[in-house]
Amino acid sequence: MDAKTTWTTEQILALASDAASAKSGLDLSAPRKWVTRGRAEAVVWGECQGSGAKPYRTAIDLSEPAFKCSCPSRKFPCKHGLGLFLMYESQAQSIEQGTPPSWVSEWLESRSKRVEQAAVKKEQPSTPRATDPAAQAKVAAQREARVSAGVKDFRRWLGDLTRNGLSAAQAQPSSFWEGPASRLVDSQAPGLARMVRQMAGIPASGEGWPDRLLEEMGRVHLLVESFERIERLPLNIQAEVRTLMGWTQSQDELLALDGVSDRWAVLGQRVVEEDRLRTQRTWLWGTGTGQHALVLDFAHGSQPLDKTLVAGTILDAELVFFAGAIPSRALVKKRNNPPSALNALEGVSIAAAIEAYAAALALNPWLNRFPVLLGDVVPMHEGERWWVRDGDGHALPLTPRFAGGWQFLAVSGGHPVTLFGEWNGRHMHPVSVWNGRLVQL
Repeated sequence: MDAKTTWTTEQILALASDAASAKSGLDLSAPRKWVTRGRAEAVVWGECQGSGAKPYRTAIDLSEPAFKCSCPSRKFPCKHGLGLFLMYESQAQSIEQGTPPSWVSEWLESRSKRVEQAAVKKEQPSTPRATDPAAQAKVAAQREARVSAGVKDFRRWLGDLTRNGLSAAQAQPSSFWEGPASRLVDSQAPGLARMVRQMAGIPASGEGWPDRLLEEMGRVHLLVESFERIERLPLNIQAEVRTLMGWTQSQDELLALDGVSDRWAVLGQRVVEEDRLRTQRTWLWGTGTGQHALVLDFAHGSQPLDKTLVAGTILDAELVFFAGAIPSRALVKKRNNPPSALNALEGVSIAAAIEAYAAALALNPWLNRFPVLLGDVVPMHEGERWWVRDGDGHALPLTPRFAGGWQFLAVSGGHPVTLFGEWNGRHMHPVSVWNGRLVQL
């Protein structure tokens, strides 16, 4: 497939790290800004004159995409990469086909070697590290003991919160919540600590907060009870409980397992920032298996996030899934072919989506984010709230935090569209909409 048909302006601008980079990229998408420019089968390159004596050399490997630029910018992709990509998307005729110069060929060769080395490393059996099984068992037992002690202490705090009544929670200072959360971190249960910190904001969340706090307390209590009886649980539930408490799974061990091969539709991304840590959630949907997958990427401060999974494309790849009650989080183990364009997308009714959510919740009672792909829904604005309604007359409320309601309405034109988003049992947070092309909201 010609890589040119894969990309749209919206997809390219979605790669920008911020609005300033997107604007600068648009400014640099004019051919007159480039001293040289060229393209071959899966690569495009150019030289852009900057403030220095020598022009900046920029190249794009279209198969992922991947970027290279000699400019000093720490943003990835930089404005030159975005500008060249936008020019290629909208004015490919202004970029002559030819043989890549040596600096482009060398970059492509180095990328190819790294891919080959990584593939060989995965295929070769790993050399066991010199470890002492007895020492490892001792460390694991020590952590179990520390977490168990921390959970026992936390159980008393949670019981006091319940006995004192929820009304007292609204008057508590931040230290009331931060104290037990910090002790849980010290006890090596950071996942449970995160849930406590999330509870801290509920009393100030407006009307209906007691119900929401009670619900979250119930989930936390169930997690504590499950951890204290973990050996009696099925293996997949044990894995879920350990993950929620704060244990991590080895990515190297996961990548050694057999994965699920499919043509995965990249349905959209959300980036959430907390304490300078940015978390990027990329949702994929198996066009053959119907299985959903969540790929997480983390970046601290100005570090770049992974931009190789582009919304609105099809990824032909093998994915491996983390263990859990409902395997959802995944890693890309192997890319079989370059990405191609997403040409069609169909959703289900609201009733079918809620039925699927109920079935998933029965398997994982701690589920707080469920992907839904709704077909033929229309956005509605009533009072201060946004909703979506389908042809059967069913409606779902959108989260009050969603700020793209008018954009959603404009993209739909008031007509039925396919909507992808995250459902938490109360509200839906739209991620992207399909009206013949995928638009991220």
